[in-house]
Amino acid sequence: MFPYTEILFKPGSKWSYSNPGVIFLGQVIERLSGDDIEVYIDKNILKPLGMTHSYFDGTPYHLLKYRSNSWATDAGKLIPLGLDFDTGITTANGGFNSPITDMVKYLAFLSGGAANSADPVVLSRKSLEEMWHSFLPIEEKDGIQERMGLSFFEWTKGGKRVIGHTGSQRGFRSFFYIEPTSGYGVIGVINTAPADEDAKDAHPAIETIWRGVRTRLFDNLLK
Repeated sequence: MFPYTEILFKPGSKWSYSNPGVIFLGQVIERLSGDDIEVYIDKNILKPLGMTHSYFDGTPYHLLKYRSNSWATDAGKLIPLGLDFDTGITTANGGFNSPITDMVKYLAFLSGGAANSADPVVLSRKSLEEMWHSFLPIEEKDGIQERMGLSFFEWTKGGKRVIGHTGSQRGFRSFFYIEPTSGYGVIGVINTAPADEDAKDAHPAIETIWRGVRTRLFDNLLK
């Protein structure tokens, strides 16, 4: 990780997304708790929330039949990327696998759903909402102001507020957004992405569907 540890500006002075920052956070958790990061998360987040089909990296044998392959598009062709891969030292930043049914439980926890709101075993509402406090502005586009909190993004428009995050890795792309006041949330996952995100021959139909669905769901939360 040493090639990525150059400090480019004073911490807290401006925004820049940092994958290594999350990786180093995982190392801090491991050294304080004595558990590997995936074990710590399983014990303190996944199991308490009932997310029993979620895991990191290699798929457990009893879940293999449910595992989705991932695909890359290159010059209009689909290339299978395989079921599993080892994220190595970057596990804290990626390698998390979870079905929609488990992610619904996670969003219910974030939004204060009845199933989890009475039991603060994972994280208290006060601490969670502190993570949603926006610290640094990112950009304003089409009347939507985007800011960064602690591992969560915040979007505001006309008094409405949405919290969420997006992610992509090895052909998989995903997002989740919640509107804290109403408790509504949306989740989206796709298992196909361009081999080169900047390539001109990226699959147009997949890109159109992905961006269209994500934008429509996001906009509906801000209405």
